[in-house]
Amino acid sequence: MLRSSGQIGHDIRALRQSRGWTLIELAEELDRSIGWLSQVERGTSEPSLSDLRKVAKLFNFPLSFFFSNSPENEESDHIVRSQSRRIMHDDLTGLREELLSPDLGGRFEMVRSVFGPGTMIEAPMTRPTEEAGYIISGQLTLTLDHQVYELNAGDSFRFAGETFHWQNKGSEDAVVIWVIAPPIY
Repeated sequence: MLRSSGQIGHDIRALRQSRGWTLIELAEELDRSIGWLSQVERGTSEPSLSDLRKVAKLFNFPLSFFFSNSPENEESDHIVRSQSRRIMHDDLTGLREELLSPDLGGRFEMVRSVFGPGTMIEAPMTRPTEEAGYIISGQLTLTLDHQVYELNAGDSFRFAGETFHWQNKGSEDAVVIWVIAPPIY
């Protein structure tokens, strides 16, 4: 049975801030009042399921991102059990990600990313973040500001603000532990 992560408002705030949006801008996108959004972000009000669907669609996440399979307990603020990870899947790129951090409230987030064989992002992108990663298995081609790096298991990387592009040219999954600051998911 799914339950709310208990951090929905906090997660919505982190997502909004990661995009550099104001309360006004997100409230307009959701066709809701600024007061309502402020209450949700502070945790004094819970969004409806239809509101969560709008937020998930806006940020290109599955609705399940806001839910967890584990019961809330004394460790849930600090520990994420493997069976309780929030999973995001991007059908356009073939990327599957699991949030390893308990929530999006810290200064960084940690994600386990699985890049399927032959997958890539369509266009280079730039984010206002500092990012680092460690290749657990497989191969990943990472392009940073037109410089191409072929990464293999055991390699690691870091970049901040550069335009990047990734591609898995290999025949097996590339599994990467990715750290992003500030949180964007």
